[in-house]
Amino acid sequence: MGDFGRDDAEPRNDTGHGSAPHGGTTGDGVPGDGVPGDGGGSQGGRGEGFLDGKVVAVTGAGRGIGRAVALACAAEGARVVVNDYGVAVDGAAPTSEVATAVAEEIEAAGGRAVALADDVSTMAGGARVVTTALDTYGRVDGVVCVAGILRERMLFNMTEEEWDPVLATHLKGTFTVFRAASAAMRQQRSGTLIGFTSGNHQGSVSQANYSAAKGGIISLVRSAALGLHKYGVTANCVAPVARTRMSAKVPTALAEIGEPEDVAALVVYLLSDRARDVTGQVYTVAGPKIAVWAQPRELRAAYAEGPWTPRRIADLLPGTVGTDPMPLLTRPPATRPAPARNGPAPSAPGDASVPDASGVARHS
Repeated sequence: MGDFGRDDAEPRNDTGHGSAPHGGTTGDGVPGDGVPGDGGGSQGGRGEGFLDGKVVAVTGAGRGIGRAVALACAAEGARVVVNDYGVAVDGAAPTSEVATAVAEEIEAAGGRAVALADDVSTMAGGARVVTTALDTYGRVDGVVCVAGILRERMLFNMTEEEWDPVLATHLKGTFTVFRAASAAMRQQRSGTLIGFTSGNHQGSVSQANYSAAKGGIISLVRSAALGLHKYGVTANCVAPVARTRMSAKVPTALAEIGEPEDVAALVVYLLSDRARDVTGQVYTVAGPKIAVWAQPRELRAAYAEGPWTPRRIADLLPGTVGTDPMPLLTRPPATRPAPARNGPAPSAPGDASVPDASGVARHS
């Protein structure tokens, strides 16, 4: 790993590599998501200074994409809070060693980092991620919430014990950090919130818990973008596809899959001043493809005079409003998505642009 450089005039906390007593979060996730697993590495030396002077906190930062994000932020000049409880994909066997190792790797290369092993599914744990940044470095310019666990089960077999921890880690774990960070950023009149979602927010055969959490994160990010815009704070979402320790389950024919460092590059951009006007967006990086997801909006509408009845709807709806086919039901399994295209056109099924008002049907 190259030399990040260090400004020794900045405050330093040499005792920052301790662990907190709470557990339950990891940077691991599922295929098609790229939430970290094994692998990933440094960005290879000093970057271009995209994040010089900034303070960034990353959850799930001990492995895979979370680790790559922490290393990339440090390489680009940020001081980094590395949070990861180091549990297995299902939330078991916690260890503080993974967060400490990443923080030590950053510091050995001349960067600045402090390690935590906190449970962001609790309000106290999420708050500590932010207060550690404030207490150690005096501010927080960005938070990146990558932490998550996975408990796979078909919906009809899923238990409360398989549902609750996944929602708590992914969705609540993003909220707890956003809640604490947004208060500080509101006072600063600046900052960036980044959540991690997945293409699985469209639905999943055996991960209803995970899909529900990832869909919730998108709505949380959009709410943050709306509520914090007037304070100069941005919020965006990343839906990555990258090689992790879960990527062995990805169909081999899926060609659009990249490395954790590809996703980290997007995160660095979104944290930088170059993206200060970008907010409320969901981006995907998948191998050679970078894409933006469409904002949710009505697709088609029909109108009728008088009250609605079941028969009236049955007669009117099929030929006017119709349906919007689910991409995951219509796409053949284990195939490569449509290649990305330049310009405003959508690059994948399900990203179709919405017809304008000229297509609205009206009936009496």
